[in-house]
Amino acid sequence: MERTYIAAEDQRSLFYRELRATLEASGVNLVDSAADATATFTISFDATDQRVLSVSARNVPTEYEVYYTVEYALQGVSQDLLEFQILTLTRDYTYDSTLVLGKAREEELLREAIVDDLVRIILKQISTL
Repeated sequence: MERTYIAAEDQRSLFYRELRATLEASGVNLVDSAADATATFTISFDATDQRVLSVSARNVPTEYEVYYTVEYALQGVSQDLLEFQILTLTRDYTYDSTLVLGKAREEELLREAIVDDLVRIILKQISTL
């Protein structure tokens, strides 16, 4: 992975930005073209959302689950180094409609923590190659 290209449709996603920053901090030389690369890290799916886990007796959500899913692969010049993998991580949190701003910030922090974990897991997979 001397010169790596990250192929992704959404280069503004939280996952893409964190992966790029972590790879650069690790000393990986990231290039802007697949032609200049010795390895291509492909992000074919990158999505995050939340879903209701539980509701009160009045049908008001009381617990949510935040999830982040990525599908990725790593190709070398002449071979696949890592076949396509799908990885989903989740976190849940309680919800209180009287604390909307605080809960929105909590959801944002959980999403960032999930992305940190995803990047860490992927880098661990890559380091074993």
